Amino acid sequence: MVTLFPKISVEARNNHIRNSKTHKHQKDKSGNGNTHFPSPAPAPLPHRGSNPNPSSSFDLFSFGAKGDGVSDDSKALLAAWKAACKFPGATVEIPSGFNFLIKPITLQGPCMPNLVLQIDGTLLAPPKVGSWPKSSLFQWINFKWVQNFTIQGTGTVDGQGSNWWTTSQILYTQALRFYSSYDVTVSNIKIINSPQCHLKFDSSKGVKVNNITISSPEDSLNTDGIHLQNTQDVEIQHSNIGCGDDCVSIQTGCSNVHVHHINCGPGHGISLGGLGKDKSVACVSNIIVENVSIQNTLSGVRIKTWQGGIGSVKNVSFTNVQVSDVKVPIIIDQFYCDKNFCKNQTRAVAITAVKYDQIVGTYSVQPIHLACSNDIPCTGIDLIDIQLKPSPRYRGFQQGLCLNSYGKSSAPLVPSSIDYCLRNSGGSVNRMARPLFKQSNGHKESVHYMCEVPRNLMRTSQESTHY
Repeated sequence: MVTLFPKISVEARNNHIRNSKTHKHQKDKSGNGNTHFPSPAPAPLPHRGSNPNPSSSFDLFSFGAKGDGVSDDSKALLAAWKAACKFPGATVEIPSGFNFLIKPITLQGPCMPNLVLQIDGTLLAPPKVGSWPKSSLFQWINFKWVQNFTIQGTGTVDGQGSNWWTTSQILYTQALRFYSSYDVTVSNIKIINSPQCHLKFDSSKGVKVNNITISSPEDSLNTDGIHLQNTQDVEIQHSNIGCGDDCVSIQTGCSNVHVHHINCGPGHGISLGGLGKDKSVACVSNIIVENVSIQNTLSGVRIKTWQGGIGSVKNVSFTNVQVSDVKVPIIIDQFYCDKNFCKNQTRAVAITAVKYDQIVGTYSVQPIHLACSNDIPCTGIDLIDIQLKPSPRYRGFQQGLCLNSYGKSSAPLVPSSIDYCLRNSGGSVNRMARPLFKQSNGHKESVHYMCEVPRNLMRTSQESTHY
């Protein structure tokens, strides 16, 4: 597919250069005393990223930003984005030492290749829920249809979300959200105190997240760290994530996801799901989670599906996971319910070919919880070198829960009850991994079918505002 970009007039380019030279930056009103000098001054300029060509660097101050943390700098960011979008290899600069208040905004492509958003200062979300427009309650900074794009820098994205955590209404608001984007990199920045989800990728492909920090309090409601939905070819690495919900949440439509060298905690661990809500189709495959450390979380590595859903979770590997004071380190729950009561249903998202290898550390409630469906049991589950001991805060059960789970285990296994957790896969059980049908009034009714994400998902998926 060929992407068409608008022509860039010489006049527009010269106008940007002229504005950049004549604009005088203001003193930082946030109280730190830093001064941002115009280019003729002998003092060094703020960091301008890796591109030395001033004509392709677009500083927010050149577009009227105040950088005082009080004035609305949204229009300046949008103007800088639109200008930079026209130049290959351009950089939008968020200068260090300044605070930029940004109201909900959409930064839209397509843009020329290799656009960079260099965040060295601080971006601030409006702190009061009532100050957000009702039409923009689901995302703060929304990147839409961008390709070959990078966010990097030493700065901070601050969602100022404390007022959201006490509200009873769950809106699934994201701080940074990417929709229908390709070849996106997010590196080095900090994302803190999001109203809810910190970083979301929706209907995207070719995502790299490296060396970022995500932080919000343990009791901050629904503040997922990184949330993936309908997104493929993802690498998340060398990052620290602590929040009030899943450190990494992998939802339907995701495949080829590699999560490694992550520190997770506090939070709810690393989760696939919940999948299949409201009898929907869920497809997740080829997920690798390895070399991660999880501390003081609700769960360690978890797969959760709703009753009544259809589809499959397959080819998932959790390897070399260090857990410390985790309530339940290993969970498969095909009866997931976020209410006091959920109706029992026979359909279930099939879970097959899941490996747990070298899950080592301490638990405070239960070492393992495999609760699988009677009709669609879990198959191909491997438990290898599982060594889990009670933590000093242990208040639970040394006996794991193992229901309708089939596979094989391999020593060492601690506690020893894990050795009896899995049933041997037999002939009739193995058939569960293939499409099944049951008779209903003389007709075949589909119980489960395998699924895979269509190749054209990125072009046909409708934009969703929540998950």
